[in-house]
Amino acid sequence: MMATIRKRGSSWQAQVRRQGSSPISKSFTTKADALLWARETERSIDRAELPVTIKDLQRITVADLLARYEAEVTTKKRGADRERYKLRVIRSHPLTSLSLAKLTAVAVSRYRDDRLKVVQGATVRRELAILQHCFEVARKEWGTPLPTNPVHGITLPEPSRAREQRLEAEAGQKLHAAIGSVHAWYLRPLMELAIETGMRRGELLSLQWRHVSLGKRTAHLPITKNGHARTVALTPKAIEILKALPQTDARVLPVSGNAVRLAWERLRKRAGLPGLRFHDLRHEAVSRFFEAGLSIPEVALMSGHRDTRMLMRYTHLRPEALAEQLAKVAQEEVIAN
Repeated sequence: MMATIRKRGSSWQAQVRRQGSSPISKSFTTKADALLWARETERSIDRAELPVTIKDLQRITVADLLARYEAEVTTKKRGADRERYKLRVIRSHPLTSLSLAKLTAVAVSRYRDDRLKVVQGATVRRELAILQHCFEVARKEWGTPLPTNPVHGITLPEPSRAREQRLEAEAGQKLHAAIGSVHAWYLRPLMELAIETGMRRGELLSLQWRHVSLGKRTAHLPITKNGHARTVALTPKAIEILKALPQTDARVLPVSGNAVRLAWERLRKRAGLPGLRFHDLRHEAVSRFFEAGLSIPEVALMSGHRDTRMLMRYTHLRPEALAEQLAKVAQEEVIAN
């Protein structure tokens, strides 16, 4: 790379050349300004902050970056399958056919607005997070000459409000009645263990018998969503459920996640509870732990939450349960006096 400064009439022209690319030039009123611009341009090119020519950006599309991101980054994640699905959704949008020369914050905002017509803001935020990370990796690690990350230039959708769904007694009865003698034998123990332990669906499906100690009344999870292993205390009912399960496989519940998803969809429709998510059972478990008198550290140990604020989003205490506790405290004080 070489910079040259020439006198052209009453102005000074600075030109930066790089082998294999067209030169970049600009005119200035003073030689000092021309020299300063040439040095800054050379440094920007070396740091891959500035494309040498527009052709560098025209040769690469957003789809090209996403393909490489999936091959080199997504495959290393534990949630690779879920992210591959999100990438397929993203690639179906016209945004990904754009060359990097035409990639702007406005184009990304159109993607955001189009998706908000179909899915909730939380889903769009997760998709934009993938795009943002892809562009950052491309800029910082792949030497892709993107001047800025276009996702940084848009307003993200508002995060969704915390769900306050609790599994009321009537809803629980409907679920159990809908299961009946259904072929999906695993639904009942899976649902009951989710409520008794607070484990995520994926954690329950990956739980192995060698990590379950009925004697110690614990279940160890070496791999979790947040990357931190944890050991969950088992309630008497959880132990009863586990004892009733056949130990014919290394896994406690040898079922695929997709099979559970489809079976759960059918179950909640039969039960007349279309808005109930399997993940709501985890919310129910956390709320029950608190209502049982467990402290924040104890509940966090069970649920695996490392952020107290997120733990509180999972907690939906019933006012009537608190009123009952207050009545008990008042009664104990009367007896003591």
